[in-house]
Amino acid sequence: MAGTDQRSLARAARSLRCLPFRRGFYEGVGSQALSSQELAHRSDWTRLSFRPLSAERAEGHFLWLIRLGVLRREVDGQGLTERVRLTPMGRQVLEGWPAEIPRAGRRERILEGLRRHRPRC
Repeated sequence: MAGTDQRSLARAARSLRCLPFRRGFYEGVGSQALSSQELAHRSDWTRLSFRPLSAERAEGHFLWLIRLGVLRREVDGQGLTERVRLTPMGRQVLEGWPAEIPRAGRRERILEGLRRHRPRC
């Protein structure tokens, strides 16, 4: 695999460790599309996330995962929808962990947040 692909996979893996989603979320969107509204109102949110998320917060995480190439918007007959699905790259990143995604430490989550939200010049 090319160096760029390896860097992309490593960046995606680092981000997945820092986000609040559990493996169950990624496995779920691997088989069935899900919107941020649906996620926010699910009663089984503890299976999908480490903490409850508002629809707005979940959507922000979705947008980041789309930029990384882990998720994509679902397409229907009208065009793009608000629902997301797992990409082949997302499946490849998940293959690196046979069980639950290991959580990043506080320092790593802070650094990832800075990388994610830093201004672009």
